[in-house]
Amino acid sequence: MAKSAAREAAAQGSASDEISKENTPENDVVEHLQRQVANAFVLYANYKHYHWQTFGPLFRDLHLLFDEFATAVLESIDDFAERLRMIGQDPVFRPEDIARFATVSVSGDVGTMREMIAEADANLVIVIREMREAARVADDNDDPGTNDLFSGLVRVHEKHEWWLRDILEKGDGLTVK
Repeated sequence: MAKSAAREAAAQGSASDEISKENTPENDVVEHLQRQVANAFVLYANYKHYHWQTFGPLFRDLHLLFDEFATAVLESIDDFAERLRMIGQDPVFRPEDIARFATVSVSGDVGTMREMIAEADANLVIVIREMREAARVADDNDDPGTNDLFSGLVRVHEKHEWWLRDILEKGDGLTVK
């Protein structure tokens, strides 16, 4: 009985080693995960910026909405980082690495609520496209765990993008284009 358990543990150890060896820093799956760690840090900072800078007739709703988005994206940072650790890599965390890996823009000095919402929406479109591609890459690399992570987070970001896009549409009587 003990020999069987030892053999099983050894077999699992070798599978774990195999996964870690495949996932070098240059591996496509790892690069996609690192990029989304960096993007999530930027999105979080942007959402908090918008949350603090919100004004006007939609103040309360947008203030709460951006805080909700910030909370969701903050949780995703941990999900991405833990996935990287699971497959044998260390997640990026230094500000200079975040800036180097991120493909979304840090918020500038936007003047209107419409500009903030449009900027947030544009960044989400980038993230959604990249995560869809990352899910395909993970699938091509026989990595269902990473594929599942990206697929689930795509749904979260698609919902956020839908809400922002809806706010930007004409005819609401509160925002002007």
